[in-house]
Amino acid sequence: MAKKTISPISVLAVLALCFAQAAVSSPSDHRYKKRDPVPLYANKVGPFHNPSETYRYFDLPYCTPDHMKEKKEALGEVLNGDRLVSAPFVLDFLMNKEYEVVCKKTLSKVEVARFRSAIIQDYYFQMYYDDLPIWGFIGKVEKEGRDPSEYKYLLYKHIIFEIFYNKDRVIEINVQTDSNSVADLTEDKEVDFQFMYTAKWKKTSITFEKRMDKYSQSSSLPHHLEIHWFSIVNSCVTVLLLTGFLATILMRVLKNDFIKYAHDEESAEDEEETGWKYIHGDVFRFPKYKSLFAAAVGSGTQLFTLTVFIFILALVGVFYPYNRGALFTALVVIYALTSGIAGYTATSFYCQLEGTNWVRNLLLTGCLFCGPLFLTFCFLNTVAIVYTATAALPFGTILVIVLIWTLVTSPLLILGGIAGKNGKAEFQAPCRTTKYPREIPPLPWYRDTIPQMAMAGFLPFSAIYIELYYIFASVWGHRIYTIYSILFVVFIILLIVTAFITVALTYFQLAAEDHRWWWRSFLCGGSTGLFIYGYCLYYYYARSDMSGFMQTSFFFGYMACICYGFFLMLGTVGFRAALLFIRHIYRSIKCE
Repeated sequence: MAKKTISPISVLAVLALCFAQAAVSSPSDHRYKKRDPVPLYANKVGPFHNPSETYRYFDLPYCTPDHMKEKKEALGEVLNGDRLVSAPFVLDFLMNKEYEVVCKKTLSKVEVARFRSAIIQDYYFQMYYDDLPIWGFIGKVEKEGRDPSEYKYLLYKHIIFEIFYNKDRVIEINVQTDSNSVADLTEDKEVDFQFMYTAKWKKTSITFEKRMDKYSQSSSLPHHLEIHWFSIVNSCVTVLLLTGFLATILMRVLKNDFIKYAHDEESAEDEEETGWKYIHGDVFRFPKYKSLFAAAVGSGTQLFTLTVFIFILALVGVFYPYNRGALFTALVVIYALTSGIAGYTATSFYCQLEGTNWVRNLLLTGCLFCGPLFLTFCFLNTVAIVYTATAALPFGTILVIVLIWTLVTSPLLILGGIAGKNGKAEFQAPCRTTKYPREIPPLPWYRDTIPQMAMAGFLPFSAIYIELYYIFASVWGHRIYTIYSILFVVFIILLIVTAFITVALTYFQLAAEDHRWWWRSFLCGGSTGLFIYGYCLYYYYARSDMSGFMQTSFFFGYMACICYGFFLMLGTVGFRAALLFIRHIYRSIKCE
């Protein structure tokens, strides 16, 4: 009976269909008649400069509706920190309203202090009206003098909704706050508060299919595109110069080496060998800690596959702006489904390296990336719980993730490991390895691992650092990033530069008769991840206004996990490139 195999393309098609369904489906078809209720959900509030520090809308002492209903959310929405509840405003279709009173209440001293603290921190609110995002600030600080004691803290009491429609559909919504209708919360005293709103309906010619376009236009503005293209040109020039330089040097040097070694073989004189041919009996000697090395290569291969799948989904248009939680859902699902790749790659490679304890290697592979990520999550989730922030995951969501890991990730990892063990593939080495390793000659300090990693990481990082700002401003700010095609080109350039620089440094290492290239090539390839983490420090202190323990811990905690993932992925790319290169050059000479 023939085995049925599932192709990666069919898996991708199913994933794209699932995410597309999640993106466009809704309780209604977004068509309304006059006076029909249109869903309006209040999502969250938080300091504008601390995107991870968000709270439920009604954590602030606003007027709570009589029948507050929580919206059921998908896994990705919960991971994104969304907590949607019915808003206190009623914006029925085509119904204009003027100064409609939501509620009247007297704010206590504690509530006044709570609002005042929020205004000082530039709190904003976010809502969704017919799945369209809305933002606005809750108040403002009037700085009448230089001394903070002279500042006035004003809470907006009147919100104006400007809603555009086309036939029977909502196309656009804008929010304005009435600066003339404010409550002065400067003093610690009870304040009478009347919360109001106005709804103005206007006709527009924009079609329903194009209503989300305005949210993606900010990253496509001419001056932004100009900088993006400058980034691409800068990266391409770097790649071309590097590729040309390395190709010229390596081809010339290798050609001379091949001629020299061929001449030496033809001559009868027993001259002592020098250079990389001299260590042909040691170059394929298996590395130390081969179980850890195989696990790192397996995890890196999985993360590389995950990144490619995410890019494909992005390029086909799944991650359009404000498709709530689609990216997080994709990351969780695809990581779970690709765990078999990590198990197969790691165990197969470990068996090629003549490893015997493949079960321990499989456990190490499963924990190498997930372990640090889980520990980081536990710490940061505890911080979020203490802050009562929406970033704290509910128990049900944690249970779902644990079940995915238990029922999908682990079985696929084990199946991949079993397939890798039974593959019976042998390591392809053009030269036989001698019984005893040769002594490595003394080398200058700049040939040590850390200086080599610094040299290896700098060039790939220089090819991507301009684009990094836009990614950081999107992930850790309120910018929208939609130019995935440019990002994909930058990613390809990153892979090419990483591979070339690792190959070049590996050659110079072998030419210096140092045969310990296995770990060195992996560490040099992955060193770009350390440079990206260094950029995190620069971005936090020089380019952002983030502050507070929670935001700081979230930024550096999760960026550490992301950079660690980059380290494993690019380390695998560097090692694979170096292995191909070494096999090629040693296959071109006669090894005794």
